Amino acid sequence: MSIEALYIHIPFCHAKCAYCDFDSRACRGAELERAAGAYVALLAERIDAFGAAGALAAVSTVYIGGGTPTTLGTRLPELVGRVRGWCDPVELTVEANPESFDDAMAAFLARAGVTRISLGVQSFDDGELAAIGRLHDAEGANAALARARACGFDVSLDLMCGLPGQTAASWENTLEHALACAPDHISVYPLTIEDGTPLARRAEREPALEPDEDFQAACMERARDLFAAAGFSRYEVASYALPGKACRHNRAYWTGVSYLGVGRSAASMLTAGEYRELSGLLGGRECAHGTERVRVVQRDDAGRTFDIECLDAREAAAEDLMLAMRMAVGAPSALIERARSVIGTAEVDRAIGTALAEGLARRDGASGAVAPTERGWLMGNELYGLMWDLAG
Repeated sequence: MSIEALYIHIPFCHAKCAYCDFDSRACRGAELERAAGAYVALLAERIDAFGAAGALAAVSTVYIGGGTPTTLGTRLPELVGRVRGWCDPVELTVEANPESFDDAMAAFLARAGVTRISLGVQSFDDGELAAIGRLHDAEGANAALARARACGFDVSLDLMCGLPGQTAASWENTLEHALACAPDHISVYPLTIEDGTPLARRAEREPALEPDEDFQAACMERARDLFAAAGFSRYEVASYALPGKACRHNRAYWTGVSYLGVGRSAASMLTAGEYRELSGLLGGRECAHGTERVRVVQRDDAGRTFDIECLDAREAAAEDLMLAMRMAVGAPSALIERARSVIGTAEVDRAIGTALAEGLARRDGASGAVAPTERGWLMGNELYGLMWDLAG
């Protein structure tokens, strides 16, 4: 098996943010202790089962996300050790929130073999942080970033634009503050208000809370300009990195390599052959003849209930083209040729021609690669849709 990436989901937080619709729940104290103990025991069983099946031997990047993994306390470095017993990843990232990333946690994770910390900062404006229900303030974010640096981790931070009360001036301050903290990697996301969240209920009463798309586009453009001036390259639609610091895990998701997800709501993407080898651990369902790739989502804590989607060769090729449009390097000529052979030259060239004509993509004259433009990223739904429509 050539599974290169492993994702582990931790569905616990100390508090649920106002905008969050991820699979996570807020708990503390004895309730968290009981729930986390039971959940981590199930994760350990699953990790060992996949390891024994040979699924983890080629893993080069591990990402532990959530939720807030650092709410697990000492169970988190123990989990890291369990994973490292089955593979030797070059990159091992743990998501953290500033309020649960203290000196002890940082030291535990460094000793356990974590290489990279991704901090959910979102903003350096205390009012904006309070408006979305974050538990930390700007001072806490500063301390967490300094702590991660002092322990020798590669450091990534997440920012959000379009937050309630955010202005061009406060966004500028957040960007400058982020750069002053000297991270290796920064991801920038526009806020979306998801149905059923506390923020959505507030927005029904206060329509002004709905993010302004033009403002968010301007925020993204300003981030691009400031980060570029500071030496960061935008290697993916939402992510910027210093040379050599792009996230391997991000790249795995967008370049069509196989990845495995463990934990509730975690997604896997496997070749049909890999899925057949592991199907006993993934629900046991058989896929139709002609399946090229299988998407699996775990739906429970124990790993007994799954959603399974089987993609044929045409759907897999269309998906690869769509995901390539998230990356700055775009779709290489080899991928385009493969898509032509599976889908048909006329259809693929028509979709690419439309993207080029509408300024959503550009072609590299030397390599033949087709890559997204800034306009293509700002109008992602249109660009990605052109490629995915090739699935038929």
